[in-house]
Amino acid sequence: MSETTVKQKEPLIRLVHREEDNKKRDWLIRIIAVILGLLVCALFLHNITHLDPIAVYTSMFKGAFGTESRTWVTLKDMSLLLCISVGLAPAFKMKFWNIGAEGQVLIGGLVSAACMIYLGGKLPNGLLLILMAVIAMIAGALWGLIPALFKAKYRTNETLFTLMMNYIALQLVEFYVDVWDKKQSHSVGVINSSTKAGWLPSLFGQQYGLLVLIVLLLTALMYVYLKRTKQGYEIAVVGESENTARYAGISVSHVIKRTMLISGAIAGLAGFLEVAGVSHTISSATAGGRGFTAIIVAWLAKFNSLGMILITFLLAFLNRGSNQIASDFNFNKYGANIITGILLFFILGSEFFINYQIVFRKKEAVK
Repeated sequence: MSETTVKQKEPLIRLVHREEDNKKRDWLIRIIAVILGLLVCALFLHNITHLDPIAVYTSMFKGAFGTESRTWVTLKDMSLLLCISVGLAPAFKMKFWNIGAEGQVLIGGLVSAACMIYLGGKLPNGLLLILMAVIAMIAGALWGLIPALFKAKYRTNETLFTLMMNYIALQLVEFYVDVWDKKQSHSVGVINSSTKAGWLPSLFGQQYGLLVLIVLLLTALMYVYLKRTKQGYEIAVVGESENTARYAGISVSHVIKRTMLISGAIAGLAGFLEVAGVSHTISSATAGGRGFTAIIVAWLAKFNSLGMILITFLLAFLNRGSNQIASDFNFNKYGANIITGILLFFILGSEFFINYQIVFRKKEAVK
């Protein structure tokens, strides 16, 4: 019996992973994605809601930057999200999927509120703020260290572990809110409203000036840490291959624990900034879901802290802008969220085309 060979037909369309790194091409793809998202939003506004897209986009811009106070509120929202995202960067670069930033922020905020309640008026405000920041960072660091210890020793799943830690932190906050609640209103209320003990002072006449400055300095330091230091190099090596790291003499367990201490500390600092610089209270809503949104920011920026500035800026703009159009056009808030969702869909989708290219089958030459 003669052997027959079956020639496999090449598929018409196939996906090929891009091996080369081309930053200009990547940013061009992202810009095109944003433009396409704006066009789809315009079609939605014109055909479904019968609103003028130009007027809506103008309203969004005014909502975010229409006045000096609105601009600073947008910068405040951006800074809080950026701080958490920067904290996730080293852990994610190490491929330690820290989903527990929400809980780490809550723990940092909780101990900050405790310092305000028990030490407010007993220490000079400057000393109190420093103590609050240090304790918040220690609390966040320890909250991040717990799953790191189990990962390093028992190889537990850090995604589930850090996620469950969020719920523990949430219940701790709820417990202490009830302890500190004097009016049985299930709320602590504004802490030290008369003395402003433990409140961040204004900078250059701006309430959020110091907060924005702290986060920008932290972002620059994280960029240098990951790109220019030995510890940053070790994080990158462990993220690429733990076996390669061990072969190079790097203690993987030590790097995991050290990196999660840093990641948790920065998230705890974000909790301090929220309590001392913005809300001046503590509740289960203190983190506001930013711990989960920061995951998207860190991923889109490919763990580059400077790249996170642009992405957090865009998300803060969309959030403030959607609130404004809901007000200006008596627009359902869910409709406003649809616009934000469409834009985010295109931005997230652009990452697919950054990592992969579509290849069409070439026509075979006729013999």
